[in-house]
Amino acid sequence: MPTPRITELPDTARALIEKASGPIIDLGTVHTGLNSSIAAVVRTRRGTLFVKGLPLDHPRVWTQEREADIAVHVHSIAPRLCWHVEADGWSLLGFEHVEGGHADYTPGSSDLPAVSASMARLTELRAPGVELKTMPDRFRQYVDDPAELEWFEGHSLLHTEWNPHNVLIADDGAVFVDWAWASTGAAWIDPALWLLWLIAHGHTPEAAESVASAHPAWKTAPPEGLDTLARVQQRLWDSIAEQSPDEWAQPMQAAARVWNMHRQHQQ
Repeated sequence: MPTPRITELPDTARALIEKASGPIIDLGTVHTGLNSSIAAVVRTRRGTLFVKGLPLDHPRVWTQEREADIAVHVHSIAPRLCWHVEADGWSLLGFEHVEGGHADYTPGSSDLPAVSASMARLTELRAPGVELKTMPDRFRQYVDDPAELEWFEGHSLLHTEWNPHNVLIADDGAVFVDWAWASTGAAWIDPALWLLWLIAHGHTPEAAESVASAHPAWKTAPPEGLDTLARVQQRLWDSIAEQSPDEWAQPMQAAARVWNMHRQHQQ
């Protein structure tokens, strides 16, 4: 479920930010994203930061620690983490602010090659020595047979959350944010998850698979694995859409159903 966004920075959180980065000159709330209580662009004399945070008693506060652990390993394709503080009821992450707009996933977008290129660079990074979920574990409840989980096994570091709000197009390429759901698994899973978002933004399944095929790991994707992932994604997004009162999940549910139908017709 989405986390309600706080539009007025609490005094306790402001004090923690100023202790880490100096007096705040200006700040603006970021309204995109679903998982942070605080998301703000903060300008101080030392520079501009993107700050995200959750109360320490929030059930998903572990995602803050996960992002902090991952940050040092993905700095080549993600904003640099400046600090992480946990005090006075808050867990706050301060990232170097990246100038850039959210990726455009629509057909013909000039952003798509940049996203694919940075995604390919991700495959070159070694999975960090921190505890991460595995894709077999994440998909376990959505398969017909536990043996199907073998398709998803692997040791590659995956981002997995390809909402365009998590992809910024900067001058030097695509930059990925929000690593809370980073996992390990087969390298082809990331481009396969990305293509669902492409379908949701207007691509046909054939066109989305064509874009995803530019990823170097796509050629390692077994057809049976893709078929299984398509079934898993339809079941997962059906579940999310059923539980969410908001409309954000509906396009993804429709995209997952379209891709699963496409994969069934390929068999």
